Amino acid sequence: MIFEFKKNKLIPLVLIGFLLAACEETNTSEPQQLPATFTFDENLAIEYGKVVSASFEVTAKNVARVDLYFNDSIVQQWKKPSGRISFDLDASYYGLGAKQLTLKSTLIDGKTFSDSRLIRINSDVEPEQWQVKIASSFPHNPLSFTQGLEFSDGVLYESTGDPNRDGSTMVAQVNLKSGAITAKKTLDGNYFGEGITILGNRVYQLTWTEQKCFMYDKKSLEMDTKDFSYTGEGWGLCNDGKSIIMSDGTERLVFRNPTNFQIERTIEVYDKVGPRSKLNELEYIDGKIYANVWMLDLVLVIDPNSGRVLAEIDASDLATVGKGSGDVLNGIAYNPATKKIYMTGKYWSKLFEVTLVKPSV
Repeated sequence: MIFEFKKNKLIPLVLIGFLLAACEETNTSEPQQLPATFTFDENLAIEYGKVVSASFEVTAKNVARVDLYFNDSIVQQWKKPSGRISFDLDASYYGLGAKQLTLKSTLIDGKTFSDSRLIRINSDVEPEQWQVKIASSFPHNPLSFTQGLEFSDGVLYESTGDPNRDGSTMVAQVNLKSGAITAKKTLDGNYFGEGITILGNRVYQLTWTEQKCFMYDKKSLEMDTKDFSYTGEGWGLCNDGKSIIMSDGTERLVFRNPTNFQIERTIEVYDKVGPRSKLNELEYIDGKIYANVWMLDLVLVIDPNSGRVLAEIDASDLATVGKGSGDVLNGIAYNPATKKIYMTGKYWSKLFEVTLVKPSV
């Protein structure tokens, strides 16, 4: 479930309550009263790290056991409970995001009933506000619909999309100073290329809706004979040296195994108000994930462990100088050899070396 919020506006934390109540055996008679139900009718919004008190009511006398599930895991159990039962919810138990809380009651005769609520765990961190300062600029191919940007061994790599479906998707090696494409591999118009990342000797390239991840040799750009499949859309890629990190346009970031592309874990990106969706091109810099937000001149700095938004980078001044007749800001590259950061956008004629201006302590 995705909760949409407007940036910098406080929204009441009252969500539409709902009840998922079902007997797990087929029953054609009229619905029965649940033997155990939560005492709160509305979903809860909780700040990460906080512990809140909640309760449920046992209304039947033949309840043998009640199990409390947080997502798919049992977190507490009561045998032969009666009356009102209080319990504590630890909001740091499963990290940020929308989670399901389920109360499963088992009767003496073995019948089971469930009562469920969604709870939403927001970040406990107020994001810092950073600015982008231009250090220098370089030519950038204005025909490149930039989707991914990354350095490896001092070489700049770029991937592009294909809005016109005319075979413009490519993975390329680019000369930083001149902006010239020195080597490239293209895909036909059936594929709309998205983000790239480089791990080991492989370049990984997502596709938007085709659910394919292609791989290339880093030096020759020859395509691997195998590819990976995934479910959903592909937007941005980066890596932490061990896992491939993927965005899909929502608030979710998925960590994948580089050898088989299987999901290892997922985080949801939240600030103190709610989820931050439309995460696009990604870069991993000094232990943090940097994410372009699609359609905004904004980059988020994200804790890869919890999903908290640690900082917002305002790049509107960069877009004013660099966008011209181009499209949106998209493309972050960090050169670990020089510790310099570069940014550009789709169809921009310039690529910028930038410094990040943080608030003074």
